[in-house]
Amino acid sequence: MIRSHITLTQFLIEERRRHPSASGTFNSLLLAVALGCKSLARKLAYGALTGAHGATEQINSHGETQQRLDLIADETFDHCLHWGGNLRAMVSEESDQPVIFEAPEADYLMAIDPLDGSSNIDVNVSVGSIFSVLRAPAERRATTAEDFLQAGSEQVAAGYAIYGPGTMFVLTVGRGVHGFTLHPELGEFLLTHPDMRVPASASEFAINASNNRHWESPVRRYVEECLEGSNGVRGRDFNMRWIASLVAETHRILTRGGVFLYPRDARPKQTQGRLRLLYECAPIGMLVEQAGGRASTGSEPILTVTPTDIHQRVGFVFGSREEVERIERYHAEPGGSPDADTPLFNARGLFRDAA
Repeated sequence: MIRSHITLTQFLIEERRRHPSASGTFNSLLLAVALGCKSLARKLAYGALTGAHGATEQINSHGETQQRLDLIADETFDHCLHWGGNLRAMVSEESDQPVIFEAPEADYLMAIDPLDGSSNIDVNVSVGSIFSVLRAPAERRATTAEDFLQAGSEQVAAGYAIYGPGTMFVLTVGRGVHGFTLHPELGEFLLTHPDMRVPASASEFAINASNNRHWESPVRRYVEECLEGSNGVRGRDFNMRWIASLVAETHRILTRGGVFLYPRDARPKQTQGRLRLLYECAPIGMLVEQAGGRASTGSEPILTVTPTDIHQRVGFVFGSREEVERIERYHAEPGGSPDADTPLFNARGLFRDAA
């Protein structure tokens, strides 16, 4: 059975052959990311036996309490990516400013969420790592935070690892999306899910329903139509899912379709959105688009948005193309814009009675 699968290294070698002038540094960088994922998977597999569960007393730049494993994951990738001289600098969720590597000649930058969904660690639910590869400026100079402020369409690669019953490494280099499963005995990622595709339509949606009172009216409308099921305008029943792990939600959608919504809402800290554009939404957006799906802020394609800050937050909707386009249409209708002057949350809904 092992013979029927090629390794991640073999896959990258085949991709490199399409570019005869390539130096091999791009492949080395991706393999360094994969090494960090393997190392972290091993640490996570020991669970509470490591004594690394629970929160620290540290607060990150987003005002969130850091988990011990957040810091371990950040240190793991920092260590693996420093070796080889293939990366000029890195932006991480756990660092206020870019981490500058001693490789001023390197061609690439990386944005990474070392451990997505870390709040799920203590309850043994799947978590992951998300990364985005960008080109460094052509001129050889000191790297700044502004160098990372590139639209998602400028990414040269994106991917994630999911640490669940099995560890998988899911990658795009701009030619489709491919999933590799970690063979525990060989210590190698083997290609098990070539050319992953998001079904055009689906009957699942994922959203945190506890926030419904804060949603924009187009989001409320979409969810209520789904909940009306076969008796409503959609004419079919929907299932609702919520894992609170962006990687796990993405993996489910890449595997069987559906739509994920984490919209901006009326709360003061959520008016621009919850998820980070540079190292969460942009790489997931690239993966979803490469797999035939659609990724959006709700109003515009996520890959067209140029960050104004390395930790910028945005609303995020992605998944099956037909569902995301429907949500975008609702936002485009009169009164549906997130910035419209009309009240967003005064309509009667299925979640509560009218006042």
